[in-house]
Amino acid sequence: MANVGEIYRVAGPVVTATGISPKMYDVIQVGNEKLMGEVIKMVGNKTVIQVYEDTSGIRPGEPVMSTGLPLVAELGPGLLGSVYDGILRPLPDLRAAMGDFIKRGVAAPGLDRKAKYTFTPTLKKGDKVTQGQILGTAPEKSIVHKILVPIGVSGIVTEIKEGDFTVTDPVVMIDGKPLAMMQRWPVRVGRPVCRKLMPDIPLITGQRILDTLFPISKGGTAAIPGGFGTGKTVTQQQLAKWSDADVVVYIGCGERGNEMTEVLTLFPQLEDPKTKKPLMGRTVLIANTSNMPVAAREASVYSGMTLAEYYRDMGYDVSLMADSTSRWAEAMREISSRLEEMPGEEGFPAYLSARLSEFYERAGRAETYSGNNGSVSVVGAVSPPGGDLSEPVTQGTLRIVRVFWALDSKLRERRHFPAINWLTSYSLYTGTLDTWYRTNVAQDFPDLRNWAMEVLQKEAELQEVVQLVGSDALPEEQKLILEVARMIREIVLQQNAFHPVDTYCPMERQYQVMRTIKRFADLSERAVENDVLVESISNMPLRTRFGKSKFEENVDQELEDIYNQMDKAFEALGGK
Repeated sequence: MANVGEIYRVAGPVVTATGISPKMYDVIQVGNEKLMGEVIKMVGNKTVIQVYEDTSGIRPGEPVMSTGLPLVAELGPGLLGSVYDGILRPLPDLRAAMGDFIKRGVAAPGLDRKAKYTFTPTLKKGDKVTQGQILGTAPEKSIVHKILVPIGVSGIVTEIKEGDFTVTDPVVMIDGKPLAMMQRWPVRVGRPVCRKLMPDIPLITGQRILDTLFPISKGGTAAIPGGFGTGKTVTQQQLAKWSDADVVVYIGCGERGNEMTEVLTLFPQLEDPKTKKPLMGRTVLIANTSNMPVAAREASVYSGMTLAEYYRDMGYDVSLMADSTSRWAEAMREISSRLEEMPGEEGFPAYLSARLSEFYERAGRAETYSGNNGSVSVVGAVSPPGGDLSEPVTQGTLRIVRVFWALDSKLRERRHFPAINWLTSYSLYTGTLDTWYRTNVAQDFPDLRNWAMEVLQKEAELQEVVQLVGSDALPEEQKLILEVARMIREIVLQQNAFHPVDTYCPMERQYQVMRTIKRFADLSERAVENDVLVESISNMPLRTRFGKSKFEENVDQELEDIYNQMDKAFEALGGK
């Protein structure tokens, strides 16, 4: 098979070569500088390559060489706490070699070849092993890294070692073949599992509007579409910080450099609330900013998903944040136009929906070959131009994902954060998660959620009347609906991501808040029937205290006291 040829044509990041006979998606070294590229099309004796680096200065006649392998991720100890570019080159290593601006044609291994990890075998000589089984463990930052038998390998353990090794040192022999702690996997291929499981365990995020009204399951898929400045990145950072996932993979896909800088400087300083160790100890960051080559952006989401699947196969719950899939789709559009393919809606390629499905379908909760249950939950931010949710990327995403957190620029203008619109958002997991909530939080938790949604719907209907005649013209019963809805909005739906107490709200506290609001609503209803004015109810000192309680250090005790003092406070209002 010919593996050396020459450049025939250059069109931006798309290079056409002749004289090589590669397979689809093989990695090719392009030009004298050996720029990294990938085969995306073959026509006759011509091979079309998308190059992951800037191609300025490259000209026809320069050599191209096929490596015979697809784009692969190096998997093993040392991934956590790392910062990679879209094709899994460690950015700190590149910076150390060449400063702040990455030069072209530079390669760096994904895993540190010098670092040593303590390998503790869980098997012994003579044991029979199959693919995906755990060979042993090695400590890695905040978790225990489980060394797995590579997919497609099985046999008898003929030798196994214990001690400190690098990722390339052989630690086990299976049927006489040496295996190291590191393995490789093509990023565009999903890693197999024994079987998929029902998404019946929620991913607890500590964000009230998400956990209470629109929950996502472990192994679930969610989309956060919204216009510029509505809070997509802050919401995803909150999920990365507080969700009860064991490992977080954060992909900054085509985002502005200053936003990614914020993530890179913020995350190392954060403390993991569960382990009290740095949050970076269970996080992998993939940074592919908007000024980096567009082709690498297209590969970055597959790279991140492969790392997430690897930790899932160990039995961990992984949450993957893709910020944003719109920039990824734009990269596909740019490459598609250079390939002179027939454009679909708004110039996006006709296969846009297929690629989105391919990506989100790799999420899920599964029983893995290691004998454990693991999950990959995917939250994709979508940045529609001008906040137009009818554009193809948003619509294509909504057909696939099961949770829709719609960010609203009008809520942002009113300084209501998170700016998630409770009337247009939805979660299709609520039915399957209700059993978990009834068992682990409270029997009546799903009923409280349904009641709150009903009140918010009624408020939306009444707002149209209020705009016409004013709230003073409404009967007291309808004024009360507006007051209760205001409590739900201010106490439950609004949450301050930068407040030390309010930034995270455990499920028990979320239930306590909902239960207290429901009790307040029931007593208010009785008071209104006894001719007490809603104005008197909303001016109660207890109502003011309830509104401020979520910012108090002793918030749980405060909520308990408010609940217990409510009967007396309403008796003091008088009435008939």
